[in-house]
Amino acid sequence: AFGVIADIQFADAEDGYDFGGWRRRYYRHSLRLLREAVQEWAGESPPVDFVLQLGDIIDGQNARRGEAESALQQVLEVLGQLSVPVHHAWGNHELYNFSRARLVQTGLYSRAGGSAGPADTECHAYHCSPGPRLRLVVLDAYDASILGTDRGSPRYQESLRVLREKNPNDDLNSPEGLKEPHFVAFNGGFSQAQLDWFNEVLKFSDENQEKVIVMAHVPLHPSASNGVCLAWNYEAALSVIHAHRCVVCVLAGHLHDGAYCLDRHGVHHLTLEGVIETPPDSNAFGTVYVYEDKMVLKGRGRIPDRVMHF
Repeated sequence: AFGVIADIQFADAEDGYDFGGWRRRYYRHSLRLLREAVQEWAGESPPVDFVLQLGDIIDGQNARRGEAESALQQVLEVLGQLSVPVHHAWGNHELYNFSRARLVQTGLYSRAGGSAGPADTECHAYHCSPGPRLRLVVLDAYDASILGTDRGSPRYQESLRVLREKNPNDDLNSPEGLKEPHFVAFNGGFSQAQLDWFNEVLKFSDENQEKVIVMAHVPLHPSASNGVCLAWNYEAALSVIHAHRCVVCVLAGHLHDGAYCLDRHGVHHLTLEGVIETPPDSNAFGTVYVYEDKMVLKGRGRIPDRVMHF
């Protein structure tokens, strides 16, 4: 069993609204909701074996307020009350607050436990086996991105070129008028090096008859998205997944409304509702129970229960 939670986006700030100005965000309350989730996971019997934190753990406004380090410390202290590993995805809000080089030095660098990942140590992708014939693959959906990267770096220049090619808007966060509205700056993508590494991991899992759970901050399937919150080169990631038999589920955050689809290859794509837009009298987390032939999500608050057969 494992816990799942997404888009906590904590800031020690009054409630506010999203960039559109109409979706309410509960910045300060999100820490209390995380605390409730941790207490419930800690009290489960049998206890959960690990927790997946699907990215955007603190809000971007912390950087403007000079509170990025203290906000991160507060959420990690709460998660630190768990006696099991927490696997972190990196999202856009991590990269609003910290450079990739700095993130490697924080508690969000869950690859640091010696888990096998790509040669680029600033790429936060890795895999591990949390149980018999089960593999977790954490993907870095901002490996190609203009966020958190030095403007003179090849990573930034190439990412900006890709983005500009698809998005002529003055505001690169605007999908207005785009044929491919997911080419916005608050999304990102996967380098070819990460995709090649991912392919090798899945090849190993095929050969060893493992079931694989994939996690990333940004959804990988259009039907588990709103069409905007989607990885730039999601087709490339899906083609790697669909070339193998082992992947049973892809877990993501980023889209605060949540979404779900079962694709035509039999892979479940579950996008988790975000804590940040969850009213204080509700919550948004879950526990997933893994069986030989299915995964059962027991959701709390805004997250519905779900049975995913494979």
